[in-house]
Amino acid sequence: MTDTATLTRTAGIERRGFETLGHANHGWLDARHHFSFASYHDPARMSWGAIRVWNDDTIAPNSGFPPHPHRDMEIITYVRKGAITHQDSLGNTGRTEAGDVQVMSAGSGVRHAEYNLESEPTTLFQIWIEPTRSGGAPSWGAKPFPKGDRSGKFVTLASGFEADVTGAGAALPIRAEARVLAATLAAGETLTHEVGKGRHAYLVPATGAIEIDGARFGARDGIAITGGRAITITAIDEAELVLVDAN
Repeated sequence: MTDTATLTRTAGIERRGFETLGHANHGWLDARHHFSFASYHDPARMSWGAIRVWNDDTIAPNSGFPPHPHRDMEIITYVRKGAITHQDSLGNTGRTEAGDVQVMSAGSGVRHAEYNLESEPTTLFQIWIEPTRSGGAPSWGAKPFPKGDRSGKFVTLASGFEADVTGAGAALPIRAEARVLAATLAAGETLTHEVGKGRHAYLVPATGAIEIDGARFGARDGIAITGGRAITITAIDEAELVLVDAN
């Protein structure tokens, strides 16, 4: 098995081990940052293509983010455990449970709050993707995506491509040339994903260890993949995968 420490961007895959991520523990919020965020700054980890933020958050019960503003960003929240309750200045409210997804197009500007009103910690990935155009009316949406429907295959959760956001099983719309995908794999199961030339993919196993090209990646590691290649993912353990494929 390949030593993951030897993998570089020139090889097409870069491991960003969980232990190397930015870390901030505020008591009510225990956050790991795959990219520079707030007080964590690493000039080598500012973004990956249009992917600007990937935060791995644990939010304590009966706490959360009070109202705060955003603009010109696509914000996707993937709940891993527990639930998050959303409120915004557009009048939207909603509770998103584990395995489900919410998206907010901040557009010309919106204020929102995200609270864990549950009796247990909530864990989630919050992903920010730069939009193709600035401005526009802000919007919010949420949708359940049963994990059983993703068994052995990637399912598109959010997309900026018209074909993905219409018809049965439609993804949530975002204003970026990107897709947010998720899959569940049984131990030993294999899945392939083609990353187009000039695009950028970022993969995080929410649970379970995986192998790509003979290299092992653990749960919550980040995997930056250069475009123009196909990757074959093999689950070492039962695994839950989240992948963003962006320009």
